[in-house]
Amino acid sequence: MNDADPIKDETTTPEDAQEHPVSDESTPSDESTPTDADVVMEPLAGSDEDDDSSAPAPPPPAAKPKIAKPKVDVAEEVEAKMDWYILKVAFNREDSIADALRKRVKMEGMSEFFGEIIVPTEDVATFTRDGKRRVTKRKLLPGYIMANMIINDDTWFLVRETGGISDFTGSAGKPMPMEPSDIERFVNKPELDDEDEAPIKTAIPFKIGDRVRVKEGNFENQEGDVDAVDEANGRVTVIINIFGRSVPMELDHWQVEPL
Repeated sequence: MNDADPIKDETTTPEDAQEHPVSDESTPSDESTPTDADVVMEPLAGSDEDDDSSAPAPPPPAAKPKIAKPKVDVAEEVEAKMDWYILKVAFNREDSIADALRKRVKMEGMSEFFGEIIVPTEDVATFTRDGKRRVTKRKLLPGYIMANMIINDDTWFLVRETGGISDFTGSAGKPMPMEPSDIERFVNKPELDDEDEAPIKTAIPFKIGDRVRVKEGNFENQEGDVDAVDEANGRVTVIINIFGRSVPMELDHWQVEPL
């Protein structure tokens, strides 16, 4: 051993113990201490993750309360929407076609969409060959009938599929309701007192400009042109050439005949 090297004293002093503490081997080191990440939690038996089918279903959402709609009077609603329409029909078959349409409306159960179906007429007086007066009905619009109805797909199809009806009157294929003035003229009748009677016109088969011949009276066989027609009184005014002058003569309509 070299005397120059000091001998190290291996005895540990208390001061050395404080500066260099000895680790306790029984205390586990940080590396061996388990952390939260290392701990695996195993699911408990019977938990939701283990068996979702066994979990009770959530209750259904509560139904929203229904709000009752206000009741509407169907009759008032239908009446408010009805209008008068003119239908083109076969000439001289107006009455039979109107009857056929009424029957179809009833058979199809669509009476709530239809009101009156009419053939507009007026009372006129006619005279037989022996001069007897007879009151008959004359059609105001030959070849047409009128229907008070609501237009929708079903009613439009029912009308168009009725035999003898060709179409509605209107523009661009769209049915047009009647004007109020036409309704007053062809549909509504003036209200009269019990003592009053509606004037009856006389059916005169002539119109202004027709060429006629007088067949009875002082001007028999004279020819002339009809200048005016008075259906209320059943008379016509004929312009007759007498002595080189045109003279208007008022005659009963049965006193003249067409040429």
